[in-house]
Amino acid sequence: MSSDNKKKLRSASWFGTNDKNGFMYRSWMKNQGIPDHHFDGRPVIGVCNTWSELTPCNAHFRQIAERVKNGIREAGGIPVEFPVFSNGESNLRPTAMLTRNLAAMDTEEAIRGNPIDGVVLLVGCDKTTPALLMGAASCDVPTIVVTGGPMLNGKHHGQDVGSGTLVWRLNEEYKAGNITLQEFMDAEASMSRSAGTCNTMGTASTMACMAESLGTSLPGNAAIPAVDSRRYVLAHLSGMRIVEMVREDLTLSKVLTRDAFINAIRTNAAIGGSTNAVIHLKAIAGRIGVDLSLEDWNHGRDVPTIVNLQPSGKYLMEEFYYAGGLPVVHRRMGETGKLNKDALTVNGKSIWENTKDAPCYNDDVIRTMDNPLVESGGICILRGNLSPRGAVLKPSAASPELMKHRGRAVVFEDFDDYKARINDPDLDIDETCVMVLKNCGPKGYPGMAEVGNMGLPPKVLKKGIKDMVRISDARMSGTAFGTVVLHVAPEAMEFGPLAAVHNGDFIQLDAYQGLLHLEVSDEELANRLEKLKASRVIVRTGGYLEMYRERVLQADEGCDFDFLVGCRGADVPKHSH
Repeated sequence: MSSDNKKKLRSASWFGTNDKNGFMYRSWMKNQGIPDHHFDGRPVIGVCNTWSELTPCNAHFRQIAERVKNGIREAGGIPVEFPVFSNGESNLRPTAMLTRNLAAMDTEEAIRGNPIDGVVLLVGCDKTTPALLMGAASCDVPTIVVTGGPMLNGKHHGQDVGSGTLVWRLNEEYKAGNITLQEFMDAEASMSRSAGTCNTMGTASTMACMAESLGTSLPGNAAIPAVDSRRYVLAHLSGMRIVEMVREDLTLSKVLTRDAFINAIRTNAAIGGSTNAVIHLKAIAGRIGVDLSLEDWNHGRDVPTIVNLQPSGKYLMEEFYYAGGLPVVHRRMGETGKLNKDALTVNGKSIWENTKDAPCYNDDVIRTMDNPLVESGGICILRGNLSPRGAVLKPSAASPELMKHRGRAVVFEDFDDYKARINDPDLDIDETCVMVLKNCGPKGYPGMAEVGNMGLPPKVLKKGIKDMVRISDARMSGTAFGTVVLHVAPEAMEFGPLAAVHNGDFIQLDAYQGLLHLEVSDEELANRLEKLKASRVIVRTGGYLEMYRERVLQADEGCDFDFLVGCRGADVPKHSH
């Protein structure tokens, strides 16, 4: 095995010797019908596949993988497809967030331990994108992302409807008595009519946009519908490009720079992206060694939301793609000084070279900067005695009149308590109150489930009220909406101040000043927390769940495991024989 590459290929340490080890590695691979000349020094490209029938968003990845492999072969590489744990948001309990780190570990060790020179990450469903990027970042090999694309627009009663967002809206309508149970159930098939991820600007579409904004995917990748033939073309081209990246030694650390992360933060503001991006970008940055803090999200506060998509706006991902997709957003950001133009991308060009001439075909779907959907987009970071390490709120999905609010706390000790009491007509609550949910954070739920957007009590919904201030240490789906304060850190399970909120306490929210304040003295707060600590009972579960609770970091740190933070590289391990 010989190569004219300037840098020796990793795979040569397996296949490039004429000794016992080289014999064994080549021989075992040949049982798949691989011809001898494929071991002549060609780059070996891993196709990391999160296909699973239990992950509906990614259930079409077998076909996409074949297109990627065709591209790899055309460019002179050897494709080797391998599976990793598939985090399915829709089916996995208690939450796919619980196993995001497991999938990242799987990815990292699969890359490092195998004869892989570069890798294509096939991702789509919410947690698969950050998980695989985290794992690849800890190895720092040439990497390119191919997402599966959003599903087609939902169609219900003659109207376009968004996946996820429709559920929240109709559920509230049913609880308010405005529609029947049968009308609610009839919408199931209407919402999900093709392969792909949620077609709203939920977490899956947001993370696809983040991958493209970080420079880790080819331009235009984020928005192509899952069943559009152009998705297959992009997969083929990505397979070709990864072979070139290996030859150029274009590793992930050369792409995932601080400038790239700031671009992603600003893009999240422009698209009205999910609050979940806060946690995932922090975790990815931690793996590659980029210092990213909650305060860095302020880089997005002066960026207007210009993508008019549900849940913040009107349209869906199909229209976003037809209007020109994410390259248009980046062009408009660059024209107004909101883009780090020199950030490198996986095609070897800067993000500005890729997008400066991107045409827009619908100015209502992707608005101009002087005609935004929301003038100040992004993620609002809240601090105060209730969230000393921060909390987040998404202004584009919130009610303007509630962005500054003072109300009486109605407390739910955990999600079971919420479910048991929320429909009680005698619940002491009205629309001026602040709903508080505890023990749903990384350690508390565990896994920090998407339960923060608590449904309103029926007695309030029947008055025509659509929104209330809600506060928790949980997350919410990117498809959800409302004035919802999330990711309160430290979480209640870690005896953060949230744990000490009592019914009847008054809470101030001032999103304009970044304030979240509990009107309780420091002394009283400390006394309450001491009593809680004295009464805590430690429950041992064993297994992955116990390791998760012991080693997971808080929301402001990205919820990675403490022992996984950092880039460990991809030095070739010792021989197995």
